[in-house]
Amino acid sequence: MEFWSEETIENFRRTLLDWYDREGRATLPWRVDHDPYRVMVSEIMLQQTQVDTVLPYYERFMQALPTVQDLARAPEAQVLKLWEGLGYYSRARNLQKAARFVVDDLHGHWPESADDLQVLPGVGPYTSAAIASISFGEVVPAVDGNAYRVFSRLLKIDADIAQPKSRKIFYDAILPIVDPDRPGDFNQAIMDLGSSYMTAKNPNSADSPVRAFNAAYRDGVEIAYPVKTKKQRPVKQLYMATVSEKDGRLLFEKRPDTGLLSGFWTFPLEEIQNIEQIVGEQLHIKPIVHVFTHRRWEIWLVKRDLPLTDNRQYLTPDQWQHLSLPTVQHKLLNALEE
Repeated sequence: MEFWSEETIENFRRTLLDWYDREGRATLPWRVDHDPYRVMVSEIMLQQTQVDTVLPYYERFMQALPTVQDLARAPEAQVLKLWEGLGYYSRARNLQKAARFVVDDLHGHWPESADDLQVLPGVGPYTSAAIASISFGEVVPAVDGNAYRVFSRLLKIDADIAQPKSRKIFYDAILPIVDPDRPGDFNQAIMDLGSSYMTAKNPNSADSPVRAFNAAYRDGVEIAYPVKTKKQRPVKQLYMATVSEKDGRLLFEKRPDTGLLSGFWTFPLEEIQNIEQIVGEQLHIKPIVHVFTHRRWEIWLVKRDLPLTDNRQYLTPDQWQHLSLPTVQHKLLNALEE
């Protein structure tokens, strides 16, 4: 791992922020001001999701719920509907819990340090650092995937980023480099650098504004960074999704309050061990595939009758279109239409 002199750090800050002022994505809607609510919503939406995907969701969310008080008081169904299609719905639930904590427990006063912000549900080390640096000017690094990638290459940090203990190694290495006068812009510049010149694949380091500081590029080993052990492959699970129709209505089932897709409405889903267990009329030749972080669902659509229960209802198209349906259910509906 390389260690920079004070002169090198000063030169890097100046080079990075000059580039950010010229070419950074300052027009992104959550960068227009430093309101902590706007920053929190954007950062939580951007977890596991690309900027271009988030933009229309963010705009729609802010139009509907422009303040932390609005989010705190909104019905959960409205929040989930606004989130529909973004996936990882626990993010939306935690976002509302965080808003309620700020409004009800903190009487509208935001914590201003990264450590204190982590009291908010769903706000971890990265998100808290992003809010603290952007909204409150705390000199703290926001260590996410972009920061891991950028600084592992700049400093040739060999720590395995898949290991939780590596976060402290990166945090300690980046902290003295963060610009004390513009910590929020510094962190956002690193985000922009990681999504442009220093991408995971096919980086364009030859034209990068910080090429002179990139030790891995200089030594011809950039593609070896960051060091990361491979993820385990998602566990495959097989399901039957029941299609039951009555007078133009389809049978939906509300998922349990815990576990994957908790609280959402889907076609009744039954896990099976092999395709020989499929009962009813098979409606789709191939399974519908949906991948979660650690699980791969393969779902067969089957037509059969099921008894009504407290958590099952026949719904008209107008009724189910006003529910917040998970992405996997949209896939099932699209497959049924085919």
